[in-house]
Formats: sequence, C-alpha cells, structure tokens
Amino acid sequence: MASDAARVLVIEDDPLIRASVAAALTNEGHLVREAGDGDGLQALVEQFRPDLALVDVMLPGADGITLARRLLRTGDIAVIFLTARDGVGDRLAGFGAGGDDYIVKPFITEELLARTRAVLRRRGRVADTIDLGALIVDEGAGVAVVGGSALDLTATEFRLLLFLARHRGRIWSKTQLLTQVWGYDDYDPNLVEVHVSALRRKIEQHGPRMLHTVRGLGYVLKAAEADAADAA
Repeated sequence: MASDAARVLVIEDDPLIRASVAAALTNEGHLVREAGDGDGLQALVEQFRPDLALVDVMLPGADGITLARRLLRTGDIAVIFLTARDGVGDRLAGFGAGGDDYIVKPFITEELLARTRAVLRRRGRVADTIDLGALIVDEGAGVAVVGGSALDLTATEFRLLLFLARHRGRIWSKTQLLTQVWGYDDYDPNLVEVHVSALRRKIEQHGPRMLHTVRGLGYVLKAAEADAADAA
C-alpha cells in the first residue's frame, strides 16, 4: 500500500451524490474533502493538496470543465469527470481539458472506485500489492499467496479477499459486504457466509487463521500476528 492515504477532492453540487461518493472513498482509505461548487476552490486546493479531483461537469457558477483547467494549473492533480452527458463531444471536451477519466451518471459505486484506483495507481498513489505478512494479495496479477502457495480462488472470492485486505482490521457486517462486494442492497446474507467460509478454508490450508468471525458483528481480516482475542 502507499505510505500515506491518497487525497481525493469531490466537487459535486448534488448533496446526496456527493455524500455517497465521499463515504465510499473514505471507506477505501482515502482522505476526502467535499465542495458543492468552485467557490473557495483555490484556498481548498492549497490547503488540502489533492492527488485526484472528482468533478461534476454541470455545476452552478463555473462548470466542471472550467474548474478542471483551474485545478490543473495549480499542480499535478488527476481529474475524473462525473456527468450525465455521454455524447462523444462531451467526452472529448473532458479529455481535452486534461481529464484522466470520464464516468457517466448514474454509476455504481464499485465502478467509480475501480476507476479511481486505476487513475491513482497510474500516478503511483495506490500500490498493486497488499502485504499482510503470511498473506500477499496482488491486485494487478489477480493472485493471492499464503505461505508461498497461490490460492485457487474464484473471481468472487478474490474480490471479497481484496476488499477485506484493503480494509484489514475493520469489521464488516454481511449486509455491508453484500453492498460493497456484490453490489446488492437486498439479498440473502447467507451468500456472504458461504463465500467467507470457502475463503477462510483456502487460506488456512496454507497458513494461519486470518479471516475471523466477530460474533454478532461480522467479519474481519487481520494479519497473522494481530491479536484475535476478540474474534471467534
């Protein structure tokens, strides 16, 4: 992982979308600041020094394209545009203004996070490999290794492991995992239990217990040397 959290600025005038995006990015481990328009942008950028800005194209006052150009003049900041406009001309305008990516609304959270990770990775702000001691998760290669042995994981098991590894030490409920990993808001939570059990079994075939069930709360992935006294 990067030695320090990436800093992401969200400029979006819709408060619900802005709050949702900010929460998802915070859960990813990023430092996040929010703005509803371009007022006070210069001072905010100088104080926060963002690595990446997610910018809504249609904003009150100066539009997102104009703000992106201002941001790029202040330093080496990546820009991802958020917009309901998906015409070729709109996309070209975004890229022409220096944008790194262009996400069309409505979007699913996992798509936004995946594109954010890709841009940050290209800029060296997110590492491909997560090292938990006995367990190494290589996102770029799509491989997890325990005790020198590559785990034979399904695509879903790898997504689940990758998510838990990114948020190691944090407890996640079944409902939260359904939303974050599967993208479901309302589904059978037993789906999570089945995949967690399979993933835990595969990890423990080659190494120590690292994926724990915390009674009444959910699941947590911990480095092998971490204290698991509170977990079952």
